[in-house]
Amino acid sequence: MAYTPSPLALLASGLCAAALLGPPRVAHAAEPSAADRATARTLAQEGYDALRAEQYSVAIDRFKRANALVHAPTLLRDLARAQVGLGRLLEARETYRQVVAEVVPRKSPASWGRAVEEARRELAALDARLPLLAINITGPQHPRVTLDGAVVPESALGVKRATDPGRHELRAGGDGYRDAQKTIDLREGEALSVALELEPVPAAPPPKKVAPVAAPTPKAPPKEPGWRKPAVVSAFALGGAGIAVGSVTGILAMTKHNQLVGDCPERTCGPDQASNYNDFHTLGTVSTVGFIVGGVGLGTGVVLLLIKPKASTEDAPATAASRSVSVSPFVSVGAAGVRGSF
Repeated sequence: MAYTPSPLALLASGLCAAALLGPPRVAHAAEPSAADRATARTLAQEGYDALRAEQYSVAIDRFKRANALVHAPTLLRDLARAQVGLGRLLEARETYRQVVAEVVPRKSPASWGRAVEEARRELAALDARLPLLAINITGPQHPRVTLDGAVVPESALGVKRATDPGRHELRAGGDGYRDAQKTIDLREGEALSVALELEPVPAAPPPKKVAPVAAPTPKAPPKEPGWRKPAVVSAFALGGAGIAVGSVTGILAMTKHNQLVGDCPERTCGPDQASNYNDFHTLGTVSTVGFIVGGVGLGTGVVLLLIKPKASTEDAPATAASRSVSVSPFVSVGAAGVRGSF
């Protein structure tokens, strides 16, 4: 609501500037300079003109600056009137209270005393115009509340609180609760109670328990068949024995051969050499068989050392890699060895 000063109030405001033009008193350290007084008079007159033209923001600026240079109750009174005109009733009330609390010196201009009395009357009228707002918050134990961005103390919640008229934005929140807001329109002299019930934030669902993945148990290496080690030993023993027999009989056969070469000129032996001839052939045959058996034995032993035992069908599925290994010796004309499948 705009403040429209009465003709008497405007006259008093006009006298404010004149009061600042009065004769200077004896200067001392705390008093403003002549330049400050002159500037304050100009600012006061501009504030008076703005107040009369209902330019309340300009009037507030001028009266504040003038009072900062030269303090006067008349300036504060007119500042309060401009604040009322702008709808800032709470600020105006505090300004009026400063004027009412003034101790006016005896030699002060008469306008100063009148300003105090007028401030007292206008303050009483202003108190009746101030709306009262009670804010009630339900939910959090310690809510956070703001009104037009200004924090409302927790101790001020639930009680009537003087507020400027007009539109206000109420916001509230709290730990574990959703924020809420509400727009409030207050009229002069109105007493209003506003309630905000905050909703709790739903608790987050507990994380799903994931069963730990057990590390695969390492499979024990396949057990070595009981026959394998004796078979390897036997194969090498047989091979060694065959090689030994083949070597010894081969040497004996070569000895018989050399003897026959000396006793049978032109490679023709008589009946008296039949026994030596037969011994030569027998020793050669035994030597050959010995070397064959020795080769087969040693080959079999080597193969048995190199191949791995087959895993049991319970531990691993049958695959191409788990096929059985078969080994068998062979003897043919001019050759001997082992054959097998892997």
